[in-house]
Amino acid sequence: MTLGDRFDVVIEAARRGEEQAITALYLDANPALLRYLRAREPQEADDLCSETWLRVARWLPEFEGDERRWLGFVFLVARRCLNDHWKRQRRRRTDPVSSDAFEPRAGTIDVEAAGIQSLLDRDAVALVTGALSAEQADVILLRIVAGLGVNEVAAAIGKRPGAVRTIQHRALKRLANQLTESPMGAPTVETRLT
Repeated sequence: MTLGDRFDVVIEAARRGEEQAITALYLDANPALLRYLRAREPQEADDLCSETWLRVARWLPEFEGDERRWLGFVFLVARRCLNDHWKRQRRRRTDPVSSDAFEPRAGTIDVEAAGIQSLLDRDAVALVTGALSAEQADVILLRIVAGLGVNEVAAAIGKRPGAVRTIQHRALKRLANQLTESPMGAPTVETRLT
């Protein structure tokens, strides 16, 4: 979402197979894509992200449009990968091993800050996915976590922009009601949704 004026040049170079351009597109969209997939399917997010990029690469030569349309396209492919994953999962039940079971690797990040942010993110995602229908959660996550506009979300979920706005409005209203009905001591939100 940071390519801006360079997007047309970068996408054209990527269509020709120039590695730097493909890398720029990947680096631009991947963080939001990974956050979205981790919110929807935490155990398989990395694999789904890889599968998304493989599919995107296949369709890259035919893509036409601006940067917003590109992001909508990437998230449309991600959502289809996610749906395919869920279909496979329903057909073949498995018990995945938690990533906690593997030996942790030392990193260069501030573990404390990352841990706190992870807990906050996890709580917010849990609230969104627990309080909302799957469709409402998708809209909120795509709008907020992925940072997509209404038109891109509409393209990603196969709805009209007006329907996306309605779903978003109802989802936010439901979240506001959920937060105002929280137990004593928990923060409440008193907002007026317009």
